[in-house]
Amino acid sequence: MATFLLGLVAFVSTFFPSGHMIASWAGALGFGTGLYSQYISATTAQRSLNIIGLVASFVGVALGIARGGFLP
Repeated sequence: MATFLLGLVAFVSTFFPSGHMIASWAGALGFGTGLYSQYISATTAQRSLNIIGLVASFVGVALGIARGGFLP
């Protein structure tokens, strides 16, 4: 669930011009958390939320880096 929330934050903050720092950090944390969570997940429902969160985190971190990166 943490991966999904971090991915959601990363993805939504890319819509704001000054949200690149939040998108970058939340996306990087969400991607790392998602990979570990995918490794230890037990059910298909958990894996589905992990994949959605991983994709949102990746898009968020990619767009955040493209628009300014990790620092203000």
